[in-house]
Formats: sequence, structure tokens, C-alpha cells
Amino acid sequence: MKVLLIKDVYNLGRAGEVKKVADGYARNFLLPQKMAVFATEGALKQVERIQAAAAKQRELLNEEMSGLAEQIQGLELSFTAKVGETGRLFGSITQQNIIDAINEKLNVNLEKRQVESQPLREVGEHDVRIRLTFDLTPEVKVTVEGEEQEGAEEEEGDRKPRSAKIEEIVEAEEAAAETEEESEEVAEEELPEAPEAEEDQAPEA
Repeated sequence: MKVLLIKDVYNLGRAGEVKKVADGYARNFLLPQKMAVFATEGALKQVERIQAAAAKQRELLNEEMSGLAEQIQGLELSFTAKVGETGRLFGSITQQNIIDAINEKLNVNLEKRQVESQPLREVGEHDVRIRLTFDLTPEVKVTVEGEEQEGAEEEEGDRKPRSAKIEEIVEAEEAAAETEEESEEVAEEELPEAPEAEEDQAPEA
């Protein structure tokens, strides 16, 4: 289906452009939200007027949001999360986590749909874009660090090759057997010899 955009639609186009979109997308979203109309001959005659009105509105909105864009650009956010052996997070740092941190730092009220990023699932630094307007998409630096887990060194020590563990078990069993043999030998040496029985002497006649 061909539609004429009457508003800027992010990731689709600017007002005044004709776009071919899926029927469901047009009927369920673009048309009800009054972002587009059917690209009829009559509608196409209004392209120049639509473009002029959109350009003026876009300029005002960009001017209004430019100060916030400057504050967001270069903003650094830090998160900690539990990680597995592969370095991937057990959970993730979501769009909501990121936007909540921005709102708290700058005392603003942005929405998670403005975060252009999938949930972050790996430690390290990530550049995440925040969409304020069609033209303004400043970036924040998000650093994800792994939580230090207690007993990590002990866990590391337990990660021995299976063969090494088997050798340790065998050595322990052999040592126990040797100790048992030595104990038996010592016990035999310490036992007193039994006295020889005296022969009964026959009484003299």
C-alpha cells in the first residue's frame, strides 16, 4: 500500500514523502495515528504544503530539544551485573534501566522507546543513541561491569582438570592404605609374647 506521510516517521521517512508499506502497518498504526494518508491524487497535490508545515515544526522542535541533546551527548552511565564464565550477563541492562538513569541524572522525563538499543548482555562499553527528534539522536556511553562474587578464588581453585582430581583421589587412597599397614605392623611389634606353658611334672613316687 502507498501512503503519503504527513508527519516525520522515524525509520520510515519525512513528512511529504510517499512510501510503500505493509497494509497492516498502514491500517493499524500510520493511519490511526494520523501520520499518513492514502497516496491519492488529491493528497499528492498537498505535498508542498505538508512539507513546508513539517519543516517549520521540525525546526521548532529541534531548537527546543537542542539543549537537552547537548546534555545527553557524552553522558556516561555505569551499571554492574552478575556475569557468567563467558562474560555474558545472567540478565541484561534494559532500555528502561538506561532511560531511568538518564532521567535521574538530568531530571527529565524521557521514555524507554527513545532508547535505540537492544538490551545489553555483555560487559564493556556501549554507545547508545537516544532519539529526541527525527534529527537529534545524541549518544550516551554505557559501561557494564561484572559484580565481584565472593568465593571466586575458591571456585577458581575447584576448576581443575578431571584427570588431576582422579590422581588426587588415588594418591589419597594409597596414602590411607600405607598408613593402615604401618599401624598393623606397629601393633604386632608391641604385642607381648605369650609365655610358654610349663610342662606338668609328674610327682615323685
